[in-house]
Amino acid sequence: MIKFFQWIYTLYSGLLFILLMLVFGLFIILPILISERGDKISFVFIRLWAGIWAALSGIRFEVHGLEHIAKNTSYIYIFNHRSFIDAPMIPLCIPQEVRAIGKKELSKIPVFGTIVGKLAVWVDRGDTESRRLSVDRLIVFLKKGISIVVAPEGTRNDTKDTLLPFQRGAFRLAIETRIPILPMAVIGADRIMKRGSILLRPGKVRVYFSQAMMPPENSETAVKDFTEKGSARLEAMILTHE
Repeated sequence: MIKFFQWIYTLYSGLLFILLMLVFGLFIILPILISERGDKISFVFIRLWAGIWAALSGIRFEVHGLEHIAKNTSYIYIFNHRSFIDAPMIPLCIPQEVRAIGKKELSKIPVFGTIVGKLAVWVDRGDTESRRLSVDRLIVFLKKGISIVVAPEGTRNDTKDTLLPFQRGAFRLAIETRIPILPMAVIGADRIMKRGSILLRPGKVRVYFSQAMMPPENSETAVKDFTEKGSARLEAMILTHE
């Protein structure tokens, strides 16, 4: 019986997501097409889309550590990726305009791929040239003062481990651009959508920001060491707040 109601809730939430996407999609795309600075307006509507969907779906986001974020500073945010709920979490919980890396496969989803693609960087992780081009685009955003969001695990963590092994791209980028890394621990997203299931349930997701990590000077081991430091910091945050 519980699963039956969960199916009903999931269908309701999914249809609501699509409906809101259709309602706000034009307002997200048009400002970018009209002006180079229209992305700021588009991001406002992205937040509205995510916020209204979360509120009507009974999903709450509780944010801690906002004092660690200087609004006029660019960051490379890293987070633990355990659920598709992380997507609306990003624009709702980060108090800055941001760009996120997404799997190229998501760009093929009708309507969604078109809309989100205006404010995301799609990458084919199996294609070296695609990865290089995505890094070039991220650097352009950082130079404009726009923060970026990266899941350094590379994919959704469906294991019992706290974190998957980190990829080094975000940390290499931080060292090359001198942009600080800002860890954010996402707690409870995998209870909204459990591992291996498409079913949703209402609930609360807690997000914790920590003090930014300044990149070290470049050296032979800098990227490796900085990656390990970032992984250790994020793991400690998760274990502390779970």
